[in-house]
Amino acid sequence: MRVALVHDWLNQKGGAENVLEMLGGLFPEAPIYTSMYGPDRMPPAYRSWDIRTSFMQRLPGVVSHHQAYMPLYPWAFRSFDLSGFDLVLSNKSGFCHGVRTEPPAVHICYCLTPTRFLWMYDSYRQREDLRPLVDAVVRRLLGALQRWDYAAAQRVDHFIAISTAVRERIRRFYHRDSVVIYPPVDTGSYTPSGEPPDDFFLVVGRLIPYKRVDLAVQAFGELGLPLLVVGDGRDRAKLEAMAGPSITFLGHVPYGKELLSLYRRCQGFVFPGLEDFGIAPVEAQAAGRPVIAYAGGGALDTVQEGVTGSFFREQSAEALVAAVRDFDAADYDPEACRANAERFGEETFRSELMAFVEEHYGTA
Repeated sequence: MRVALVHDWLNQKGGAENVLEMLGGLFPEAPIYTSMYGPDRMPPAYRSWDIRTSFMQRLPGVVSHHQAYMPLYPWAFRSFDLSGFDLVLSNKSGFCHGVRTEPPAVHICYCLTPTRFLWMYDSYRQREDLRPLVDAVVRRLLGALQRWDYAAAQRVDHFIAISTAVRERIRRFYHRDSVVIYPPVDTGSYTPSGEPPDDFFLVVGRLIPYKRVDLAVQAFGELGLPLLVVGDGRDRAKLEAMAGPSITFLGHVPYGKELLSLYRRCQGFVFPGLEDFGIAPVEAQAAGRPVIAYAGGGALDTVQEGVTGSFFREQSAEALVAAVRDFDAADYDPEACRANAERFGEETFRSELMAFVEEHYGTA
């Protein structure tokens, strides 16, 4: 079976790339087709992969400003010749499901989300704070890009969704059915310590608008409770400017003992964004710690209310303040948190994905 992997872009490391790494491990001979690739921005191990880029690789500044080239992605993925492959696996949050395949090849799309930029534009625009001229240009293009995106989705043979929320979006925006296979989380690297937690709360993630770290900064500034913020991104300066004295920014903390220690020692993990899935809350639970999450997106799948965490139901600082005031870490059993996280382990992903491929390969 000749397999090709397709990925939107390779210029930043996140949850999508965790999935890609797992797919690459399952299909080590498969080339990876992507719009563009910045080797210096990705883990060194990627340099040994067979990565094949589109014409967009030659565009000025594309690696650092990939959003500016949004209208070109459909053409980039349509330009690839995948005629020599039996199975195409696209790992999609953007446009990569638009690659062309011909029978008898089977195209399975592992859908991280239908393209947010296209189908949830108003919320995207609000969080990205787009300039009026940019907003006006984008709105003129939006209809055509939505039509292309929808048509591309109809050519996919089978969809896999990463969460119940994403499965609903696939149904709503693409009018397609899908099954849920949760993304792989390295739960084996995170275990409870058995020791009482310290007094701080924890946020881990990229400091970019849709993560809504601003809500946590506002809430814990008002409460005067210690909050540690792990991560970096273009919002960091703005967040630091609004932060009170109880909030500490640690910047990037690599996966390993230091991050595990933070997970283990926190009172609770704070997850204020609307995420398609959300790996960090699962890591926190694997380390035995409960989660305070916004009640939406993947958190509804990964957090068991009253057992492994609690929800706040309005995405506002006020609602988060109320949730933190009601929160008591002693109400949550670290072993119950750990047991829930194990549902999302890497081996579960491997077995479920390979079972899906075996079931559907050749049945498009």
